Formats: sequence, structure tokens, C-alpha cells
Amino acid sequence: MSEITPGSDLSEVADQVSAQARTFLSTVTQVASGGMPGAELSLLVLASSDLLAAGARLAAIVDVVPKERYEPDAGPDTDLDPLREALSKMFDGFDDYTEVVDPVLSDDVGQASLSGDLACVAEALAKGLQHFDSGHELEALWWWQFSYFSLWGERAASALRVLQGLLAHVRLDVEDDVAAEAEYDALHS
Repeated sequence: MSEITPGSDLSEVADQVSAQARTFLSTVTQVASGGMPGAELSLLVLASSDLLAAGARLAAIVDVVPKERYEPDAGPDTDLDPLREALSKMFDGFDDYTEVVDPVLSDDVGQASLSGDLACVAEALAKGLQHFDSGHELEALWWWQFSYFSLWGERAASALRVLQGLLAHVRLDVEDDVAAEAEYDALHS
């Protein structure tokens, strides 16, 4: 496969994924900084869902294979430890969770963390953006597709499931009298 031709289907996919990667990174960074009080879970559910839709587009296209069989140096890796630590503090008390490691091949369970998942996804997306921003669109597209299948797709899906579960608990686990009052207010407004 040669370089991406501007305006081609692959160019459009690369542009879409880069835009979605930037949105995800921006949202996760803003949430981790404490800049979205009260909306953290909802925003992370939305950002993760949108990102997984971009990943589905990557899964639907043919395998991307760069012309060169080596990865050009995109510069130093982005240090995401501060992001991971900020998310870990924000999710204190419910960061860690149990998951089925590979639901297709076994029923083994393992431990994961929401902060680790989100930082892992952010790291893979940032690496692709480094390639994209340095003019290596095909390499970026290859990286995003490869890492979607091997890493960030699974981590984003796991994070989304946990985030949705947390949001459901926040919204549904209320005292009966509070729920009855809210229902009464909703029906009589």
C-alpha cells in the first residue's frame, strides 16, 4: 500500500480518527484536571463510546500496511503518568475492578483499573497522533488500527463498561423517598 492520497477513503478515515483521538484526549485531560465537576462519568462515557465508534471504522477497513517495514521515529513518548495518577485520585475507592481476561478463550478473571485503562488508551492514541502530526498519515492509521486490535479497543471497551456501570449506580442507587419525590416532581411539573 502506498502513501495516503488526500481525499481518499483512507485519508478520510485518518482524519476522522485523528479528530476523535484529539477529542478523547482533551476530554480525559479535562476530567482528570477536575475541570468538569459533576459531569465526569457522563463525559467519559460519551468520549469512550465515540472513540470505540472510530475504532469500529478501523476494524471495518482493510488491513493498513505501511510502505516501509519500520516505524519512523515520532519523537519522545508522551508522559501519561500524571494523567494516570490524577485519574486514580479522582476514582479513589472505585478505580480497581475485576474482569474476564479473554471471554472467548477462557473464564479466567484478572484485575484492571479504570485510570490505567484510560491512560493506556490515551497513550496509544497520542502515539498515533505523533505520526499523524509529523505527516506520516499511513503510519498513524496503521498504528491506530494495530493498537485498536491489540490494545486500546479492549481497554476502551472495558473502561466503557465500568463507566456505564458507575453512572448507572449514581443515577439509580437512590433512596426510595428521593426517587418518589423526583418522580412526583417530574409528573406534576
